[in-house]
Amino acid sequence: MYPAEIVIPMKEELTENGFHELLNASDVESQLEKSGTTLVVVNSVCGCAARMARPGVLMAVSNGNKKPDFLTTSFAGFDTEAVNKIREKLLPYPPSSPAIALFKDGKLVHMIERHQIEGRPAQLIAHNLIAAFDEYC
Repeated sequence: MYPAEIVIPMKEELTENGFHELLNASDVESQLEKSGTTLVVVNSVCGCAARMARPGVLMAVSNGNKKPDFLTTSFAGFDTEAVNKIREKLLPYPPSSPAIALFKDGKLVHMIERHQIEGRPAQLIAHNLIAAFDEYC
């Protein structure tokens, strides 16, 4: 488990921009039972989360014409119970962090795995998400 002093600033990059934290399995279940669209960001300490995933997600939410009803996040290696539950919901995709998932009425409709984040600019991730928002939100 990562130390809080390292994780908190990385969490705040999303939570200070309107993302609600999913901290345990119950939070995940309750959120995904809601009607509408939920964006779930599995946050991470890695460089691709810092340079690509978080900025890309924030660009998409800020610039998209349509937006998910709910913005949520959990931190891999810190919010372990919540992340494990999220990963159950992401099957058949293998565990990945960072990862970005869009759910509609509790069903996974769009997924961006780590290998689709690494080495790609944040703008490309934002465009991918904006297209998903346009289709599902």
